This record gives sequence, structure tokens and C-alpha cells, in this order.
Amino acid sequence: MSEFTLRPMRPEEWSEVAELIYVSTNFWYQIHGHPPIFTGPPESTQVFCRIYEALDPGCCLVAVSHATGRIAGSCFYHPRETHVSLGIMNAHPNYFRQGVASRLLQAIVAFAEKANKPLRLVSSAINLDSFSLYNRAGFVPRTIYQDMQIAVPPEGIAYTLPKGHRIRAATLEDVPVMADLEREIAGIRREKDYRYFVENTDGCWHVSVLETEHGTIEGFMTSVATPASNMLGPGVARTQEQAAALIAEELNQHRGRNPVVLVPSQADALVHTLYGWGARNCELHFAQIRGPWQEPKGLLFPTFLPETG
Repeated sequence: MSEFTLRPMRPEEWSEVAELIYVSTNFWYQIHGHPPIFTGPPESTQVFCRIYEALDPGCCLVAVSHATGRIAGSCFYHPRETHVSLGIMNAHPNYFRQGVASRLLQAIVAFAEKANKPLRLVSSAINLDSFSLYNRAGFVPRTIYQDMQIAVPPEGIAYTLPKGHRIRAATLEDVPVMADLEREIAGIRREKDYRYFVENTDGCWHVSVLETEHGTIEGFMTSVATPASNMLGPGVARTQEQAAALIAEELNQHRGRNPVVLVPSQADALVHTLYGWGARNCELHFAQIRGPWQEPKGLLFPTFLPETG
């Protein structure tokens, strides 16, 4: 078994980590008979380094091989007010089954335990190796999500607003309210994420809020469009009807594209609404938590940029 040193990623290593993310992710899916996840150029995955370092500087661990000096694996993590999110983790195919992912996970678990915070992640249901890795480390699957991809027509998707509601673009004044709403519904809070999305210095984010005629925000939905990721989320809503309106509004920000949204499988009415819009299931994911967990008092929509459980 190879030996590795764990240390923070260095700025000059962004391109190497981006290529690691690209190669290892696509390799796993392709050898298991699935199409590649990343179809743009390898440098497209530098978006993970850029956005994660902007949000959480220094919160990426790399495992460096003693024998070759190469980065054998990497893992991002996201400390938040109420929890720590485990980010995208990769091991290079040359170092599969050599304990790279286990070493990285142990380090993040130790970080969360020292902070006395639960650790959350969203992991593929078809990758039993990663499921077993997390499950053995104490993670418990709490919610099943259907990855639903929708081809948004040029004319957009028609939808009906819940009575007495409207949808508008989020403002910076909404950010604390959005963070408090997610805390109420899902038991987690991450205000700086939403501030970052609304500020949109990258030019790739859009955020909608759903509010009542009295000005109370009842839900919100974020979306991102980059060559490496075109997804809806994170977002929350109190009801399936509210969630459908928010999803449609954000889908309409991506006309002519094929964004993905992770939908809780138990939200059957919402799932069938999306089927009516032409959605197809492309994968399943589990939201897994190591530590305390609150049963959601509504609907939570996770994503992978940044990762949320």
C-alpha cells in the first residue's frame, strides 16, 4: 500500500486538482457503463477550485503520494454555522483501492468532531464503494433524491403560482431571511453561501425567492450554469406546490439547456409534475448525515456546487 501525506491544496495546484476531479469522476462512471459526467474540457472543473476557495479558503485537502509526488486524491469541505458539508472527493484511478479516500474522510471527520458539528453529504446511490465508505464511517442515509434532468424548451415552462404568492429575483436584503428559513425547515444555516450566490461575481448564478402578498419569503431556489455544472439548488420550500413554481422559474433561466435538479423521492406530486415537463431520472443520490439530524419541515433541494446535504 502506498503512503500519502495529507495537506491543504496550494494555489498552484488548481489545475492538477481540476484534472483529478475530471479524470477520476469520468473514469468511475465509464468503467461502470455510464456516460461521463464532465463533457467539457478538463480545465472546466477548475470552477470547483475557484468557487470553493472563494467561499472557504484553505478547505481542500490533498493526498500526496510519497513514491511519485503526485496528488493521489483531494477532498473539499465546507464549515458552516450549524454543520460541516463534505465536498467533492476524488482519488486518481492510479491510486484506487489504496486507502486514499479513507484517509481523506478520516481527516474531515476529525475536523467536524473537533468543531462538535454534524457532517453532511450527498452521495451517489449507484456507487456502492463510496456508500460503504461513508456508511462504515458512521453516516446514515436520511433522504433519497431523484436526479431529474429537464430539457427546457426555448419558450420556457408554463407554471401556476400558488394563490397569493409571487416570485422575484433575490436581493442581498433577502439573504439573512433565506438562511433563517432553511434553518427552520432543515435545521441547517449557511448565510455566506446565499450571499455569494446573490452577489454573483462569477456571473453564473441566479436566485429566485417566493414570497406571499404580505412579503413573507416561503421558499427560494438557486441555479448555476457553467461548463462543468448546470443544476438547480440549493433551495427550500414549505410545500410541493411552492417548490414546483420555484423550480419552473429557475428552469426558465436556462432555456435551451438541460439542467438537473435533485428532488426528494417522497415528494410524489412534485416528481410527477416534473415528469409532465419532460423530466427523466438520470441517477439517485442519498443525503447522508453523521451526527444529529432534523426531519425536514418542508422540502430541501441539495446540489453539488457547493455540496449540500
